[in-house]
Amino acid sequence: MEYIIRPVTISDYPAIYALWNSTEQSRRALNPVDDSREGIDRYLKRNPNTCFAAVKEERIIGVILTGHDGRRAIIHHMCVHPDYRRMGIAARLVSRAEEALKKEGIQKVFGLVFKDNDAANAFWEQQGYSLRTNLNYRNKSLNEAIPAGE
Repeated sequence: MEYIIRPVTISDYPAIYALWNSTEQSRRALNPVDDSREGIDRYLKRNPNTCFAAVKEERIIGVILTGHDGRRAIIHHMCVHPDYRRMGIAARLVSRAEEALKKEGIQKVFGLVFKDNDAANAFWEQQGYSLRTNLNYRNKSLNEAIPAGE
């Protein structure tokens, strides 16, 4: 299957938002502020070189949003459309994002995965991402429109 990997732009937002809504696991990771068009525009302006889309015949079939603070990187969203899974697209997106992060001097990256998402956890393990059991992830919402989480 032929597709390209290219940087994400804000004009991709409608297609990316539709992709995120194509699966329950991706949908439940969204929040109405950070994942709005304005929120993603702000994110892309801060991280113009580390977010990528997999595109087949002008249709976005996969996306990874990765950013950093100058020290550590985080993968915020990674999603491949259900019709295109198990074809190596996710691995190529991760590889491209990691290459971009290295070019920006970033040496470590982490991501958050729901504990009950067995397929995603297995994927990240295959990509060399270890499970940290010595840390607690703490979260505080500064906006009442954003749920604090479980």
